[in-house]
Amino acid sequence: MKAVVITEPGSVELTTVEDPTPGPREVVVAVAACGLCGTDLHILQGEFAPTLPIVPGHEFAGEVVAVGSAVTEVAVGARVAVDPSLHCGECHYCRMGRGNLCERWAAIGVTEPGGAAEFAVAPVANCVVLPDHVATADAALIEPLSCAVRGYDVLRSKLADHVLIYGSGTMGLMMLELAKRTGAATVDMVDLNPDRLATARQLGCSNATASADEIARPRGWDVVIDATGNAAAIQDGLGRVGRGGTFLQFGVADYATRAVIEPYRIYNQEITITGSMAVLHSYERAAELFAAGVLDPSVFISDRMPLADYAHALERFQAGVGRKIQVVP
Repeated sequence: MKAVVITEPGSVELTTVEDPTPGPREVVVAVAACGLCGTDLHILQGEFAPTLPIVPGHEFAGEVVAVGSAVTEVAVGARVAVDPSLHCGECHYCRMGRGNLCERWAAIGVTEPGGAAEFAVAPVANCVVLPDHVATADAALIEPLSCAVRGYDVLRSKLADHVLIYGSGTMGLMMLELAKRTGAATVDMVDLNPDRLATARQLGCSNATASADEIARPRGWDVVIDATGNAAAIQDGLGRVGRGGTFLQFGVADYATRAVIEPYRIYNQEITITGSMAVLHSYERAAELFAAGVLDPSVFISDRMPLADYAHALERFQAGVGRKIQVVP
């Protein structure tokens, strides 16, 4: 089969690899579409993946074309979205119900061959069968949505919160949609990309600007979310949290990224700084929300490109062109 392989930091190639075969509790999925995200850029830089080469792609959906000998839950022909999370189930954090912090954390498309290929293997337990009205390729959006749902689990947001989101790419826009549906009084967006700000306005944010200075919020925001991983955005956002508010680090920053905090202010104003790591008990709920129409795929998916153009697709993504970019085998 054809697959994208990151061979070493900064190097991507389309090559032929062996067709996958399923283990007893695994299925083989013919990939309909695979989304790109910031994690893929980090893997390209040699971060996150413990070893290279690796077939990337952790946001994918497709049709089951082979099943393992002990699989009874799905049959060949089923259309599924795949949760890429691979938790050991045995370590301290898994036993505490915190599998996303697993001491042996792994994921399809990060540490194991992923969906940037014609076919991918997944545990049957990680597959969610799609309802008839959900297009298979669109369902690749469920994985990033499940990360956003996990983010809102961490926030435990209240009705009538004022929310500020840095970054109106795919993840920031998903956080916007969830904020609207969890009772936020206002949701403001900050981004330097005018096209992405235009999409935020289309989706009904309260304000969309290049700087939070342009928004009148003298007491700050109840919730500030960084969906960029950018040091300047993070630093600015930390200063925008109001008394008793929460800052969520949701965007994936480079290992070397640093920000300065003010310990006395955090103490005196009871500010919470927290993070959200990938997916935790949120994939099935994201699938339910997606099926109910929480996202409009035609707004969120800006490009579908051939698998052979994966490197170019990553370049477009890194340049901030479009929104969710998918590759299609």
